[in-house]
Parts: sequence; C-alpha cells; structure tokens
Amino acid sequence: QVQLVESGGGSVQAGGSLRLSCAASGYTFSSRYVGWFRQAPGKEREGVAVTAADGNTYYSDSVKGRFTISQDNTKNTVSLQMNSLKPEDTAIYYCAAGFLGGGRFWTSAYKYWGQGTQVTVSS
Repeated sequence: QVQLVESGGGSVQAGGSLRLSCAASGYTFSSRYVGWFRQAPGKEREGVAVTAADGNTYYSDSVKGRFTISQDNTKNTVSLQMNSLKPEDTAIYYCAAGFLGGGRFWTSAYKYWGQGTQVTVSS
C-alpha cells in the first residue's frame, strides 16, 4: 500500500520561509515526475513544483524564484523549500506521485496523493 506523508507546514509571517517534506512508503520516488500541489480555500488545486527523474525541475510562475523542489533518493523523500512567502501562498500543500501521463501540472496526472499539510502566511 502506497502512502505519502507530508510534514513541515505551519504559520509564518510574510517574507519568511518553510520547508515541506514528503516521505513515501510502499513507493520509490524514482518515477518520471513527483510534484507538489496546493489548494487554497475556494480555489482549485494547482501545481506548484515538479521534479523529474532526469533531474529537471519545473515551477509555476507564481513560485518561480522563491520555491525549490528537491529529491533525496537515499531517504526516499521529496522536499519543497519555500522562501519569501506571501499571504497568497496560504494553502494546503500536497505531495503527488505515480505519474499517469498528461501534463506534469495536471492533478489528474498523478495516482498517489498525501493528506496535505497546512501553510499559512500572515501579512
């Protein structure tokens, strides 16, 4: 049984930083894409950052230059370093894996999801 567990969420003031981590059991993060998504209240879930098996990384325009996704194959974890946080970054952040095909930022493209971790940024 595959489980993805996110950690590291919390509350921070604007301009601060947080580091999220996603640990997998029953699954190895060596597939084509592993991603971080987020969902703010009243909004659709959106892709934030994706790391590929070839080492390439991809970011949404809203977080480019502020967020960094990384993968540690020895620990089987994927992390998201979030700097210069803004109130509009407030959301539940989800780890996603098990790429099924399609766009790398499509929610429908991933089979496995974590339960999410709350990130709240105050102004």
